[in-house]
Amino acid sequence: MSNPEEIISEIIRQIKPVDKRWAERAKAHLAQQARPIGSLGRLEELAIKIVAIQKSLEPRLDRRVVLVMAGDHGVVEEGVSAFSQEVTAQMVANFVKQGASINVLANQVNARVIVVDLGVAADLSGQAGVVHKKVDRGTRNFTQGPAMNRDQALQSIINGIEVFQETDRAIGIHILLTGDMGIGNTTPSSAVIAAASGYLASEVVGRGTGIDDAGLRRKIAAVEKGLRHNQPHSKDPIDILTKVGGFELGGLCGAILAAAAKGVPMLVDGFISTASLVLAYLFQERVLDYIFASHLSNEQGHQRALEYLRLQPILDLGLRLGEGTGAALALPVIDAALRVFREVAPFDAARVTVGQEKDRPRII
Repeated sequence: MSNPEEIISEIIRQIKPVDKRWAERAKAHLAQQARPIGSLGRLEELAIKIVAIQKSLEPRLDRRVVLVMAGDHGVVEEGVSAFSQEVTAQMVANFVKQGASINVLANQVNARVIVVDLGVAADLSGQAGVVHKKVDRGTRNFTQGPAMNRDQALQSIINGIEVFQETDRAIGIHILLTGDMGIGNTTPSSAVIAAASGYLASEVVGRGTGIDDAGLRRKIAAVEKGLRHNQPHSKDPIDILTKVGGFELGGLCGAILAAAAKGVPMLVDGFISTASLVLAYLFQERVLDYIFASHLSNEQGHQRALEYLRLQPILDLGLRLGEGTGAALALPVIDAALRVFREVAPFDAARVTVGQEKDRPRII
């Protein structure tokens, strides 16, 4: 099978809803633990979701991977970022040297960072430690026309699928964390979310790397112009990606689809990762069965995107870095949820009298 659209369609076909019977088993297991039902709140909900995904009452997340997809964007010509485009390649080199924030936080949670060049403007072909999946040297300025052509959009998704599948074959991924790098990439992310959700550009565009008021006005104007000029179809993820997206967004979309098809849970990072999730969701809504929203970004559009997807973030720390940092910070919360699920003693073993709660379920 070599046709990109056929490959993507086959991946989508493989995405199955989680088995609700396993969720019920998880609830029954938690109900036997020596504490009031639901007293650990969302911690219990997180454990239930992992159990349902893994179909096991002994859930494990030992092999964890952060996929950091990198790409550049022609729309930076509109003055939408506080940093120059060359910083993307410099940060990719920093990831490889283990000197970035995501490297530190990933080490903290024993996660492996894999850096992927989907569309960095610089030539990174000689850069060791990078997975080379470049579609092109950056996108075009979407205020002047489509960010890429349709074949490139499809290829970026395929490349993301391949990266996940190759990594999974090599190590067997238990949980995927998504990350990104790309100067100016909050601008296409804003455009993607606006195109899919119907929000106005002014409702989803934020300050990104810290632009001033004049920069924010330029950024809103760029998104408005890109949407007006290109007219992306709100229900067609390939059309949205082609007209106002980015290569790393396509790559992350592909990785999310592939992970869902394999039944792997995912911790999605912030604004850019969530824009990529919006694209995956437009392909197949069932991807949400496998998704955990790691945190609420400081970007105003992230709140809008999470509302659109009906997702509740685990953390709210005012982050706006990307790279997968929010996902890495949220992972210990899920680890704690699973440890509680596995290790808290039941009432009988703890010799604690069961309370008067009604309808305490049985383990089935």
